[in-house]
Amino acid sequence: MEHVMSTIQEILPVEVAERLKNKEPVKIIDVRTDLEIEEGKIPEAVHVPMFEVIDRYREWDRGEEIIFVCRSGRRSLAVCQVLTLEGFRNVKNMVGGMLAYPAI
Repeated sequence: MEHVMSTIQEILPVEVAERLKNKEPVKIIDVRTDLEIEEGKIPEAVHVPMFEVIDRYREWDRGEEIIFVCRSGRRSLAVCQVLTLEGFRNVKNMVGGMLAYPAI
């Protein structure tokens, strides 16, 4: 598991915001709960609650860049770890989660 931890890529919330501002194609998956989503989310993000990821990950391209987001970055890190073990090569954890994201 230590090797998996060292291979998880990270992206800063300001980088995500900048890429969206520049209209770059970015795939963002928000793994928070429905209740958390009601408080707001990145408009371009797709909501897939963490407990549904294991049923849905086969829909995603294993080589495509996918940025995972949660409230603080812990759940999205766990998702990145699992998907890395499943062969995904370009998953990124948004460090600090929505708590660190510029105001939406």
